[in-house]
Amino acid sequence: MPTDLHAWHTLQQHHSAIRDQHLRDWFAQEGGPDTGSARAARFTLEAAGLVLDYSKNRITAQTMDLLVRLAEEAGLQRRREAMFAGEHINATEDRAVLHVALRAAPDAGFQVDGKPVMPGVHDVLARMREFSQRVRGGEWTGHSGKTITDVVNLGIGGSDLGPRMVCRALAHLPTAATAGGTAPRVHFVSNVDGTELAETLAGLDPDRTLVIVCSKTFTTLETMANAHSTRQWFLDRGVPESELARHFVAVSTNLDAVRAFGIDPANMFEFWDWIGGRFSLWSSVGLSITLALGFEAFAELLAGGRDMDEHFRTAPLDRNMPVVLGMLGVWYRNFFGLPTSCMAPYATSLELFPAFLQQLEMESNGKSVRRDGSPVRTHTSPVVWGTAGTNGQHAYFQMIHQGSQIVPVDFVAPLTPPRGLPGHHAKLLANCFAQAEALMRGRTDEEVRAAGITDEARIPHLRFEGNRPSNTILMEGVTARALGALIALYEHRTFVQGVVWDINSFDQWGVELGKLLAKPIEQELRGGGGAAHDASTSTLIARARAALGGGQG
Repeated sequence: MPTDLHAWHTLQQHHSAIRDQHLRDWFAQEGGPDTGSARAARFTLEAAGLVLDYSKNRITAQTMDLLVRLAEEAGLQRRREAMFAGEHINATEDRAVLHVALRAAPDAGFQVDGKPVMPGVHDVLARMREFSQRVRGGEWTGHSGKTITDVVNLGIGGSDLGPRMVCRALAHLPTAATAGGTAPRVHFVSNVDGTELAETLAGLDPDRTLVIVCSKTFTTLETMANAHSTRQWFLDRGVPESELARHFVAVSTNLDAVRAFGIDPANMFEFWDWIGGRFSLWSSVGLSITLALGFEAFAELLAGGRDMDEHFRTAPLDRNMPVVLGMLGVWYRNFFGLPTSCMAPYATSLELFPAFLQQLEMESNGKSVRRDGSPVRTHTSPVVWGTAGTNGQHAYFQMIHQGSQIVPVDFVAPLTPPRGLPGHHAKLLANCFAQAEALMRGRTDEEVRAAGITDEARIPHLRFEGNRPSNTILMEGVTARALGALIALYEHRTFVQGVVWDINSFDQWGVELGKLLAKPIEQELRGGGGAAHDASTSTLIARARAALGGGQG
């Protein structure tokens, strides 16, 4: 149990000793190895094309030494090697956790249950390359011989958030994949709310539309409801049932269900049970990425993830970027007791990264039971939230600067803009760096007065206590390789925290109960027999049935 570890108790004592010290003072001091200009150098890391400045955290060199010791005592090295070795570290589902193999070189040697996995991985990648080139080059056509102009990805959770985020982030890349080829527009539908699907399909030409049904089991409620409705949309618009196979492909493991739906098994792209959904964008789940951006961009994304994997596996823990970020998260969650953290990417192209990170962190580490089934005796995942800067500055940054709760912030910024207008990017970066500096420095009463404020009644409102922590991660640009490294960085950070908390970061049983209860409720909403419910739920069902016209909705 983490709270029984010697390093945990030492960190509690250390926290008591430094919790009231101010970052401003640490930066202002001179002469010591941890302070002044040396502080920024000591607490900066570079790896896989990313730069992490973590000097604006409420830490000293001793803090980091103790946090690394905690990671060691928690068995991080052993658990890391178990993951890379393909051991079944997802014990509740008896599965390996080997998404790192998806971005590895063909000769990497990864195995699961004694069987090499790299031949299968690279066979699927080759099929993805060939298929995306056929679609983008105009060789794959719809039933009427017209080229594909629109692709609709039907999936939810990991089958949606990752690919959607990547396609948005890299939308500025060149779109031509082959000589004379053009990229289709790629749309994402996840919600079972029919509005999303209806609005997406409105205006699309069924003769030129291709659908990816992305579901490992081919039974996911939301995805299959959308798939069947989309199938009917094609039929209603004159596409012969015998020709539907020209308009559907599947990303799944359930061959029988794919065939029964009417999709040619030759157009099913496989992935494996050792890939968790929220870690799956590197697999055939990323087929939409290859169609939107071209396979070479996808290959660069994999290469960036591979760069970070190598760093995570080989760098010393105290100079290991995922380990440092992960342990800082533990420091704030467990020793400062902070319930939330904020992701603030200063790049519009990364605007979906906070949503992606929400699933990655909260579905992975939102647990209250240890790996052995005993209760966790400390807090686990914080609530993750955020939006792209500078929009957040005009929404919630007031609370981050002067609110009653401290919120650690991760700022992410590209040094060069994906695209833009002259002068804009300097303004964007200036805001990013200024927000981090303001959170750290704050503003004293004397500084307020020095700015010319003479009304003493206003001074408390203009005071900033500062001492609020942040990390700043710099990317050279929003390239596919840099994005791959960034995603893998946060994947491994999540793993590090799960190890310290001694939880299984790779299952998600918490979403299952609601799914089970939804099935009989749906039958009741459609006019079927009733089940036993609490009074509130029964009343809600009755109101909804009335609104639906007696169960006709």
